[in-house]
Amino acid sequence: MGDDLKSLLDNTEFVVDLCRFAENLASEAQIRKKYRLSDASWETLGANDTLVEQTEAEKLRRERLGLTARERAQRAFSRVPTVLDGILNDDSASPRHRIESAKELRVIADNGPEATPAADIFRIVINLGGDQIKIDKALGKVDPHDGELIDGTHGLLPVIAARKREDDGSGEPV
Repeated sequence: MGDDLKSLLDNTEFVVDLCRFAENLASEAQIRKKYRLSDASWETLGANDTLVEQTEAEKLRRERLGLTARERAQRAFSRVPTVLDGILNDDSASPRHRIESAKELRVIADNGPEATPAADIFRIVINLGGDQIKIDKALGKVDPHDGELIDGTHGLLPVIAARKREDDGSGEPV
């Protein structure tokens, strides 16, 4: 076995790609093109017991973590907008189905700050006795309302300072 093939045995990305091939998530042509594998190399790798064992172990790990199912669902979901578009533009479809299709397409197309997953929100709560200052910002995204970029390293102090300057006329921060 050549040095190039030996290096593939230690390449975890290659093992994951072989799992994806075994799960029908990637084609043989895609794998062979990505790693520039000849017919002989492909056959040699397929006969390698260590690689087969690594691939089977990775397949089991991916199944247990739900990675295989998630990737299949993502692939299936990528076809959803086409189906919904077909319903939306089908004059023979009932108006109710066309409206529901439009609503679902709107949800899929929405990628604004309100569509940010909860894990990507940076939240600060400052408790001032009876009052609280609450700040929710999307990490690494530009807020279209104030243009601030919050990336976890800067940008929060101006927000806090601006909130402190706001007052309700009593001289106390709001």
